[in-house]
Amino acid sequence: MARAVPTPRAEPERIARELDWNLLRTFVVLAESPSITEGAQRLRLKQPSVSAALKRLEERIGRKLIDRSPGRYALTDAGRLLYREALEINGSVLRLSTLMRELTDEVQGHVKISVASHVVCPLFDRALAAFHADHPHATVSIDVLSSADAIAEVMAKRSSFAVCLVRDHNPRLEYRRLYREFFGLFCGPPHALFGRRDLQMSDMAGHRSVSFETDRLQDVLRPVTLMRAEAELGQKITGLSSHLEEVRRMIVAGLGVGPLPVHVAERDVRDGLLWQVPPYAGLPAIDVHVVWNEHAVKNRAEELLLARLLEAIETTPIEARTYAGSGADPGGAPGA
Repeated sequence: MARAVPTPRAEPERIARELDWNLLRTFVVLAESPSITEGAQRLRLKQPSVSAALKRLEERIGRKLIDRSPGRYALTDAGRLLYREALEINGSVLRLSTLMRELTDEVQGHVKISVASHVVCPLFDRALAAFHADHPHATVSIDVLSSADAIAEVMAKRSSFAVCLVRDHNPRLEYRRLYREFFGLFCGPPHALFGRRDLQMSDMAGHRSVSFETDRLQDVLRPVTLMRAEAELGQKITGLSSHLEEVRRMIVAGLGVGPLPVHVAERDVRDGLLWQVPPYAGLPAIDVHVVWNEHAVKNRAEELLLARLLEAIETTPIEARTYAGSGADPGGAPGA
């Protein structure tokens, strides 16, 4: 007798019943690796075992997941879809311990925050200080990442929340504007424009520049890109980094004119390490957001710190969360 073909309803039930989580975990590692060999090394398994595991997963899913033709190793459409879902499942499994915790009167959980490198926000700092004062046995770790990587960590449920720039809103995540900052252009002591108070926009033309990796028309710092274009800085970017500290280092070293948040650069301007150059008015505004995943199971520490931060946002007008930017003295301290 011929075997019955599973009905559409029965097929998902069969996959749910037969799918082994270890196969999904193996697939997540393979999807993030450039080859089966490197994936096997990361898993600390032999390559034949990993290849066999991938084959079993493809048989149970009923789709080819990785194109392994000669000279090619890439996820198929089905593989990309499964990777996206498996990443979330992986995050949920890793956080299962939060469901097993003992409820006590004392908050002892850990909060992992992913933060973009340029975040300077007194409101955020006050929320951290108040949280620690109320819950001294809770612990916090802060990873400095690019904004895209910070959001990816939240999406994968590996971070409690992120504080970063946002280009596109993912419907699976929640967003709240934390503060607004303004970017200006600066140069360092070795630069020919340093110390000049008579600068005009025309003086900027042709000078070399340094900037952030997201300083592109299609990325989160598009307004900064337009400001550099308006200043007619040279097309060639001499230095590039995703970390504010390294962009600042290159500006101070004289590699070129570069953008920085005005309120962040203020102290260096006072100390004679940076000099603000045109434009001085109409500076581009950039919003920094708190991003979190409502679908991630949170421990009590995570819930309390996030709630405290969101409450601080709700009870503080945006004007008080807008840091420096317009009306800077030419060549003087930003926002002075």
